Amino acid sequence: MKKVLITTGGSGGHVMPSLSVYDALKDNFEVHIATDLRGSKYIDSGSYNYSIIDVPKLSTSFLLIIFNLIKFCFSILKSYKYLKSKNFDILISTGGYMSLPLCLASKLLNIKIFVLEPNAVLGRANKYTLNFAEKIICYHKNLKGISQKFLSKIYLTEPILRRDVYNYQKNKKNVLDDQVKILVVGGSQGAKFFDEFISKMIVILSKTQKVKVLQQVIDEKSRNYLKNLYDKNHIEHELFDFDDKLLIKAVNYDLAITRSGASTISELSYLNIPFIAIPFPYAKDDHQYYNAEFYEKKKCCWLIKQKDINENNFINLLKNIFENQNEYFLIKNNLIRLTKEDTWEKNKARLNKLLNEN
Repeated sequence: MKKVLITTGGSGGHVMPSLSVYDALKDNFEVHIATDLRGSKYIDSGSYNYSIIDVPKLSTSFLLIIFNLIKFCFSILKSYKYLKSKNFDILISTGGYMSLPLCLASKLLNIKIFVLEPNAVLGRANKYTLNFAEKIICYHKNLKGISQKFLSKIYLTEPILRRDVYNYQKNKKNVLDDQVKILVVGGSQGAKFFDEFISKMIVILSKTQKVKVLQQVIDEKSRNYLKNLYDKNHIEHELFDFDDKLLIKAVNYDLAITRSGASTISELSYLNIPFIAIPFPYAKDDHQYYNAEFYEKKKCCWLIKQKDINENNFINLLKNIFENQNEYFLIKNNLIRLTKEDTWEKNKARLNKLLNEN
C-alpha cells in the first residue's frame, strides 16, 4: 500500500481540506498528515494520524536575511530526515509557508508531489511548488495566478468536502418561517467585524423581523459580549466555537453571513444554504473575494466587500432578502442545481484514480 503524506498548517482554511483528502484516501492508501502547532488544534487525534513539524515563520526584515536562510535550510534538513525515515511515496501540499520545506525535501528524495488548491487563486507556496509537482488538484478551471505553461497540470474536481457533510440532509425548505434563522460564520480565526457590525445589524433587523441566530465566537470575551447583546434585545441565539459540529446545527438555517474561505462556502453551497459573502479584506491576493465571485457569477450568493458596507445598505439587503423572497429562492434553486451531481463516492473515486495512475 502506497504511503501518502498531506502537508498542512496555519488556519482552518488550510487544514480542513487536508482532512477531507485524508478521508477520501484512507481506504486505499496509508495516509499521514504533517502540520504545525497552529494547524494541530483543528485535528482530532483520535480520527487522524498526524505529526507536528513546526516550521518557523520567516521574517521579512532585510537585516535578518542570513538568519532566515539558515532557519529555512535547517527546516529542509529536518523535513528530509523525517520523510526518509517514513518512506512516503506521495506528498500532497495544501499550501502555506510550512509546506515548503517538506515539498523541497520531497523533491530531493524523488517523492511524487501533488498540489491541492481549493481557492480560486493559486496560493504563493503552491505557485512555487507547482514547478516540480505532478498535478494541481483544484476546483476552478480558470484558476487565477497559474502560469500558462502549467495549465496542463490542472486536475479538475468538484470540491472535496468533509465526509460527514455528504451524510447531512440538504436544506430543502421552500417556505420561510415567521422566524428567520441566520448563521454567522467569521472563519476559523474569527472576525471582530462580525462580532461588532453584523451583530448590530441583526439587532436592527430584529425590530421588524423575528430572528434566531447561530453565531461563531472568537474567544470568551466575544461570547460574553454577544450573549449580553442578544439577551438584552430578546433575540434567540446560540454561540459556537470553530470546533463545534456546526453543520449539524446549521442545516435548517435560512441564510448564512460568512467570510468566503473555500471550504466554508463550498459546504454551505452543497447544503443549499444561501449566503452573503463578505470576503476577509486582508487575505493574500484577495483570494476570498474570488472564491465568492465564482458563486456570485452563477447567481448563487450575494457578495459585498467589507469596505463597501454601511448600516443602510446592509440592513436594506437583509430586509430585501426576507421580504422579497423571489431573489432568495432564485439563489437557493441555483445552489441546488449547482451541487446536485456532487457525491462523496464520485469525488473520492476521482482523487484515488489520480494517485493510483501516478
